[in-house]
Amino acid sequence: MKYRGLIATGCALALAGCSSNAELPQRADGVTDVVATTSILADMAKNVAGDRARVTSLVPAGADPHSYEPSLRDVRAVANADVVLANHLLLEDQSVMNTVNEASLDTAHVVKVAETAERYGASLIPLVEDVTLDTPWLGARVIGDIPAGERAVDLVFTDVSGPGDMSAFLTGTFGQPQPYVNTADGLDSRDLIRLPPNAHTHMSWSFTKPGRYEATVEARVGDRVVAHDVVRFAVGVEPGEASIREGHVDVAADLEANQVGVRTDDGKLVHDVIEVPARALQNIPNEPAYRFMGRPGTEVYILPQAVLGKHVHGEIDPHAWHDMRNAKAYVQVIRDELMSADPAGAEEYRRNAQDYLNRIDAVDAQVTHTIYEIPRERRQLVTTHDGYAYLGKAYELNVAGFVSPNPAVEPSARDVVALTRTLEGLKVPAVFLEPSEASRPGTLKEIADQLGVRVCTIHGDTLGPDVPTYLDLMTTNANELKECLS
Repeated sequence: MKYRGLIATGCALALAGCSSNAELPQRADGVTDVVATTSILADMAKNVAGDRARVTSLVPAGADPHSYEPSLRDVRAVANADVVLANHLLLEDQSVMNTVNEASLDTAHVVKVAETAERYGASLIPLVEDVTLDTPWLGARVIGDIPAGERAVDLVFTDVSGPGDMSAFLTGTFGQPQPYVNTADGLDSRDLIRLPPNAHTHMSWSFTKPGRYEATVEARVGDRVVAHDVVRFAVGVEPGEASIREGHVDVAADLEANQVGVRTDDGKLVHDVIEVPARALQNIPNEPAYRFMGRPGTEVYILPQAVLGKHVHGEIDPHAWHDMRNAKAYVQVIRDELMSADPAGAEEYRRNAQDYLNRIDAVDAQVTHTIYEIPRERRQLVTTHDGYAYLGKAYELNVAGFVSPNPAVEPSARDVVALTRTLEGLKVPAVFLEPSEASRPGTLKEIADQLGVRVCTIHGDTLGPDVPTYLDLMTTNANELKECLS
């Protein structure tokens, strides 16, 4: 093992007392040692281990696992561990994972908890759905056949009301847009999307101002109107309960049912409002081909065309513990790994785990009740970094915005503008900073101060003095959300 020489040197020169500290992992006393990369994993492991096993956290409470650099003390801890628990999914800094992989014994149980938890019922969220796209994909579709002699169905936009202009266009392979609908020059018989029967196309949609839009759409076969209805959009404002926030949907004509509506992924035709979030804000390109949208550099809200929008498979959000159902799967993973490493303690681990699972259930019910007391239209979560998709999904919070995807990415000028529009458009009453961010200047604090928005605290990747346990973290976050958003 490559770190053995460093361990001896570190103990002799830099870590006085490290070899005699009974709280650190060691092989001489026969105690089962569990090393967890984060304080949250360590707390879960302590609840399962009880007094039978010794649990150590590599990343100390209050430190960020995304950027933590392991010490020689951490190398020694891993080298003496019987079980090593890592969240993985790129949560921990690569240097932490290198330490885990290179310093652990061949006999140690090295567990990637988040990935393993899927087998225990955990539900992991692909980042592609909640970050990279972060808007619905809205196309156009015709369902059903047409009479003999007819060749196509026209989806004609006869009226569009709203605070600004709307356009629908298709972007070709080489990036050239082809407008189909554009209200800036008035609507006429050319503002239509023409499709063969049972056909579908991807589209891009733009809106020049925030607010609510209603588009009246007629489905025409030749000169005959077979159906018509209104398609609704909420642009940069809260859409309400019956809304479409993500997924692949189409403005659709169902010729068999004689209806126009929005077709969802499951094949249903609905009349829900399509959300165009404030973070969809972009600047009109300088190329002349985009002049139909407005003046170059002007801000517009864009629902991107599916086939050309950012679409990255395989990127998984690692912050799964913010959904307490996932936390239960974590606990079951830890239980089974401890039982495997120390079979003689199996019954104790099983009993401790069940007691902890029961307490998680109780706190989950409490957290749900607390957050559900926040009026739905005010459940808007804006944070510094994108680490709360699981919290939003589990407890019906809308993750309305964040400064950057992770602490390592600096926000662009567009990110700052989009976040400002989010706070203005949704009338967000408070933004949330993690404790490490609250004490120093930052983009979110500056925007909040400019708009008179309250700044509150949220705990994400680590425990600390205010939240010494995982259950405290979840309860404290729920109470803070209720206090600041209600």
